[in-house]
Amino acid sequence: MTSADRFAFGKNWQAFLQSMDEQRIDRAIDSLRTRLQTDDLSGKRFLDIGCGSGLFSLAAHRMKADVRSIDFDPQCVGCTESLKQTYGSSDPSWTIQQGSVLDESMMQSLGTFDVVYSWGVLHHTGQMEQAIELASQRVAENGIFFIAIYNDQGLASRRWLRIKQTYHRLPSPLRSVWVGFIAAIYETKFALARAAAFRNPLPLADWRAKKDDRGMSVWHDWVDWVGGLPFEVATPDQIVNQMKKRGFTLENLTTVGKGWGCNEYVFRRVHVT
Repeated sequence: MTSADRFAFGKNWQAFLQSMDEQRIDRAIDSLRTRLQTDDLSGKRFLDIGCGSGLFSLAAHRMKADVRSIDFDPQCVGCTESLKQTYGSSDPSWTIQQGSVLDESMMQSLGTFDVVYSWGVLHHTGQMEQAIELASQRVAENGIFFIAIYNDQGLASRRWLRIKQTYHRLPSPLRSVWVGFIAAIYETKFALARAAAFRNPLPLADWRAKKDDRGMSVWHDWVDWVGGLPFEVATPDQIVNQMKKRGFTLENLTTVGKGWGCNEYVFRRVHVT
């Protein structure tokens, strides 16, 4: 894969930050509280791998964690620094740096953390299994490993790969058109499914639920989803079995069933392998 085929995640997050507000931040905090089953991260070390916009680093910071944010994309690092300046503080307990989860020496230099968080990132590295391995090594004993990985839908996942490849073959001015076209097809399918179930076919409730769940923007999620390369997928069994071999137990699993999107995994490290 060439650099031209790699999706500009940072550019998308820069656009997303234009819609940032305290409500979105509160939703992100609520999401962390729910998944981690705690209201307070005081005294905890929190590693955000692939920090993107910086929203969840900020959420962890407001929950009193000592936060380390890293991202391969310098624009994402810039987004996180901007968010910290605007909504966070100059507190040295939150540090931000550019770096790749695949850089083994850099990762080892970070030490270990009570919470290692990487939502929807490790499947975009081009080496997902290695990325999961190196990320999991940063979890301290009895620490939490919270990751979200694209669900393997079989043939449907292969179709999504072609859709993403088409996005990258298009000239830049047409990429937003392609995203809008794909989004319109699927939003129409979702509307028909809601109508068939005697529900309101309009998408507003689902869009509101997305914002309420993680504070995210529907449009920027569509851009990320349609354009996001590299792209790898896994079934829940593959991820769970992989992590058991590394000394982790599954504490919480939220799946998308047979659908597309990310399955969320919360593991606890019970012993260091």
